[in-house]
Amino acid sequence: VTGVQTCALPIYKVGAKVREIRMSKGLTQEQLSARCNIDSWVVSRCTIAKIEAGHRRVIDVEISILAKALKVKEQALFDNLN
Repeated sequence: VTGVQTCALPIYKVGAKVREIRMSKGLTQEQLSARCNIDSWVVSRCTIAKIEAGHRRVIDVEISILAKALKVKEQALFDNLN
């Protein structure tokens, strides 16, 4: 749409942090998706891959579940985002 200004929202950028934290904890994408599924978010390994690649946006409730599954505070997913 012409004339509409967009901004790069962190919801697309958290994927890199998800990947960084997941790998630092020695988790596979499959293991992370299983942890998320336990907390009521039915998510596949493929979806985790899309999030990490920045191809899928993450909504607020998903941020909370990802943080819980990774055992970090929600803010950790936004730290040092450019």
